[in-house]
Amino acid sequence: MNERAALMGRMLEAIGAMDHAPDGQCLGHDLRQAAGTCMGCNQAEACAHWLDAHPEGAGQAPEICPNRRLFASWKEN
Repeated sequence: MNERAALMGRMLEAIGAMDHAPDGQCLGHDLRQAAGTCMGCNQAEACAHWLDAHPEGAGQAPEICPNRRLFASWKEN
């Protein structure tokens, strides 16, 4: 569980999603949803490799990320 939380935190930072996250209850709901999705993902190793390969960050999450659309939607608003 801690590993997944760390990966999700790194991903949010790497793609700058928290700078655009919704305010208030929407953020809490979205983060709970994203955490649950991340916990069920079978790509943790690939995610960690992607994050290690992008220390300078990236414009969006990789295709393997099941939260890619959610995080992108924050940046669109």
